[in-house]
Amino acid sequence: MQKGKVELYTDAMVREVLTDEKGMATGVLYIDKKDMKEYKIGAKVVVLAASACETARIMLNSKSKLHPNGLSNSSGVLGRYLHDSTGTDRMGFMPELVDRTRYNEDGVGGLHVYSPWWLDNKKLNFPRGYHIEYWGGMGMPSYGFGFGMDTMRKYITDEVGNPSPNGGYGPALKNDIRRMYGSMIGMSGRGESIPQYDNYCDIDPETVDKFGIPVLRFHYNWTKHEVNQAKHMHETFEEILTGMGAVLLGKKPDETTQNGLAAPGRIIHEVGTSRMGDDPKTSVLNKYAQAHECKNLFVTDAGSFVSQADKNPTWTILALSWRTSEYIIDQLKKQNI
Repeated sequence: MQKGKVELYTDAMVREVLTDEKGMATGVLYIDKKDMKEYKIGAKVVVLAASACETARIMLNSKSKLHPNGLSNSSGVLGRYLHDSTGTDRMGFMPELVDRTRYNEDGVGGLHVYSPWWLDNKKLNFPRGYHIEYWGGMGMPSYGFGFGMDTMRKYITDEVGNPSPNGGYGPALKNDIRRMYGSMIGMSGRGESIPQYDNYCDIDPETVDKFGIPVLRFHYNWTKHEVNQAKHMHETFEEILTGMGAVLLGKKPDETTQNGLAAPGRIIHEVGTSRMGDDPKTSVLNKYAQAHECKNLFVTDAGSFVSQADKNPTWTILALSWRTSEYIIDQLKKQNI
C-alpha cells in the first residue's frame, strides 16, 4: 500500500471464482453493493479468506465444465466436516462478594482467567477436552443490569441470615443493586467437537440473497461425544462454584436439551469446510492451503482445518496464512503458478 501497488475494492460481494479452459483461476466475479451490478477482476493468483462457510459458498458456486460440483470438489468433501466449538454456561451468586470494596476492574474477565484441559480421557466417555473461561466482576453495567432483582433479593440477608422481603423500588431498589454489583460469577466451557462427514453446508437450490447469490443451507447434529462433554462441563461448573461458596442460579440442563449445548455455529468457531490433506480424493487443499485441482487458488481462513481444538482458531488461521503467503511468493518466483 505504501508503494501504491495495491488496488482495494470495497463493497464487493464475491459470487464466484472464474476459471479458464484448464480449470485454473482467472479472477473473481463480484456484485457491487452500491449499484448491484456484476463486475469481474482478473488475477494471476486468487486467495479466499472469507471465513470457512462463506469461502465454501464461493467455491461451491464456482461451477464450470472442469469443476461441475464446485471448485476443487471432485472429492465431494467441499463443505463437509464443518464443525464448531462446543459451548455451555452456568452462573452463580457469591454471598461473600456482596458489599465488596469498589475499584476499577476493567480488563478482568474470561480472557484473563482460564482453566486448560486437565483430565485423562481414558477415564471419560468422550474424547478430547474443553477449557473453562470465567466471567463476572465489576465491569461497566450494560442495559438490563439490575433486572430480576425481585428474584435476587432473597439472597441478600441481614446479620442473622434472614432474607430480604421480595419487591423493592426507588432508593431501596437502587441500594440492593449496588450491594449485589460484582457478586455474580459465571463459567463458560468451550470444547472440541469431532469432525463428521455428515455435518456440512451446501448450496440451497431455491434461495438466493439480496445480491442474487445462492445461499448456504446447513446440516449439523451434535454426537454423543459432545453431549457427554457438555454434561461433564456442568458437573465441573457445579463442583467449582459450590466449592467457592456460590449459590447456583438456574437449573442444571439435562439430556432433553443436550445438556445445555449451544446450537452449532453459536460459538462462531466454524472450521473444516475445505479441509487440507495429502490425498485429493479426501481433501480440497494441500498442506499449503493450495487447491488440489486449481493450483493458483488458496484458502487462508479456517476452512483448511481438519480438526479444531478447544482453543479459538484465530492464531492458527494467522499462522497458516503466513505460511501460505510465503509459499505463494516462492511459487511465483519459481513460476510454478
